[in-house]
Amino acid sequence: MNQEQQPVVVVGAADGGGDLTDLVEQPAKVMRIGTMIKQLLEEVRAAPLDEASRNRLKEIHKRSIDELEDGLAPELRDELERLSLPFTEEGTPSDAELRIAQAQLVGWLEGLFHGIQTALFAQQMAARAQLEQMRGRALPAGSGDGADSGPGPKGTGQYL
Repeated sequence: MNQEQQPVVVVGAADGGGDLTDLVEQPAKVMRIGTMIKQLLEEVRAAPLDEASRNRLKEIHKRSIDELEDGLAPELRDELERLSLPFTEEGTPSDAELRIAQAQLVGWLEGLFHGIQTALFAQQMAARAQLEQMRGRALPAGSGDGADSGPGPKGTGQYL
């Protein structure tokens, strides 16, 4: 499996459950698109947009959502569809409408990324605890932590 195909478990489902049920099926793709959208929002934040620019941003926004949906599990795909309201087909959206839509998408993606980071941290902590538990079982009886407990011979066996 390559990096794009490895599922990442996201802690904290949108429905309020704490189960590890949501998956990001293509994390590298989702990260690339999220970074692109965030950068695009930064670039157009202060610039006045003409009609052609607004139409272009509208199309980029729609395609970005379509591409994101390809990288998400059904639960997250449904959540994204509920939150991202489509633009009307007729007419060009205003600067404000476009910026709000882009900012909303960036915010949703940042929340998703924080969820991924939290899940990875939790997995690392669980693995560390499991390793420590396995190490604790592997130590023979009577072995200490290696610290000297005072002068004299150490250990429980006879010395010749």
